[in-house]
Amino acid sequence: MNLIFQKFVKKLLVLTIILFIVALLSKFLLPATFITPALLFMLPLFFAITLLTHYLLLKGSEKSFAKFTTNYMLITFSKLMLLLIVLLLYVFTHKTDAIPFIIWFFLFYILFAVFEAVELQNFKK
Repeated sequence: MNLIFQKFVKKLLVLTIILFIVALLSKFLLPATFITPALLFMLPLFFAITLLTHYLLLKGSEKSFAKFTTNYMLITFSKLMLLLIVLLLYVFTHKTDAIPFIIWFFLFYILFAVFEAVELQNFKK
């Protein structure tokens, strides 16, 4: 598992760096109404949560690959609930910044979720 996890961490780091550069460029290229002050703080959050969930899935598959689907559903649901709580807390405390935050948050969620799904599919092969 260590080698598989190390490869995942490297790929995740590359994705995060690319998204960081895109987010940084967007701060200069897009109008201020499309940018949230929390933009660059979202990436470490998604990086950490994706890393943790992937680690838990790999650990769970070592014990019993038959329970992989159950673990995947439980971990994915927990991740979704945690991110929803973060989203709601930010939106309710920063109402003027809600729309740009939600858009960027959703964009990052989709990108990291697709990345994780592709990596998990490659892991199962």
